[in-house]
Amino acid sequence: MAKQIIIAIIANAGGVGKTTISTHIAYGLGQKGLSVGLIDLDPQRALDVFCGLPPAQAKESIVEVLAKDFKGKWPMFPAWGHLNIEVCPGHPSMAQIADDLVIRRRGEYTLTDRLTNYPLKHDVVILDCPATLGKICENAIAAATHLLVPIQLEMKSVSGVADLIQWALAIGEDLQLDPAPPILGLVPSLYNHKKAIHRLYLEQLPDVAADLGIPVYPAIRDSAEFKNCSANGEPLQRYRPNHPAAKDFDHIINDVVKLAKKKK
Repeated sequence: MAKQIIIAIIANAGGVGKTTISTHIAYGLGQKGLSVGLIDLDPQRALDVFCGLPPAQAKESIVEVLAKDFKGKWPMFPAWGHLNIEVCPGHPSMAQIADDLVIRRRGEYTLTDRLTNYPLKHDVVILDCPATLGKICENAIAAATHLLVPIQLEMKSVSGVADLIQWALAIGEDLQLDPAPPILGLVPSLYNHKKAIHRLYLEQLPDVAADLGIPVYPAIRDSAEFKNCSANGEPLQRYRPNHPAAKDFDHIINDVVKLAKKKK
């Protein structure tokens, strides 16, 4: 576990690009020679669709892992034909699991316990979190070594990012995490340079992030090709590798590679 990077991708709203970022980082890391485990913690299971996986039964999903009677065999499936990128699928019944975690003694640490007692083999594990800040996200923060925060360049997201960061820090304090997972950075997503409001918020975001003591990554552009490649169950780097947006994730990927090298 000491050598493993676990990145939780969190946001307090849906549609901000969590799954797009998760899959493209995973594919990029795989191309760099790292092994990656993707865990879909979202009941909407958008990650599984992006990875080209069919709907999973509850017994072959993260639901089985978080169940009280888990026996230790992670349901991991190869993504995109890569031997070094695997996915633990999501399932709609994750909402019920979240309710069950509330009444467990170590409910907030269930995912941590699973990763500790039955560790995955991967260099990097990416947690694609739900948009609701409940027990599942608390589990992700408890298990993570690092956090990544996508943010839309809209007033609601920009104004609410401070609350999200404070919530994540408070969870770290409440759970007495030592160390609490640092935030790798804010990731401006769905950026449209033709929109004046997007350009304005992108200019202001570094000042907002500086007040929070958090770096800002280059923006991930808004492109119809992301919807197209998702519908085909592939990341853009594989679906249209020469598309300019395929390189939008390179800064994040390179930072994670550096973190993984430091851990070895």
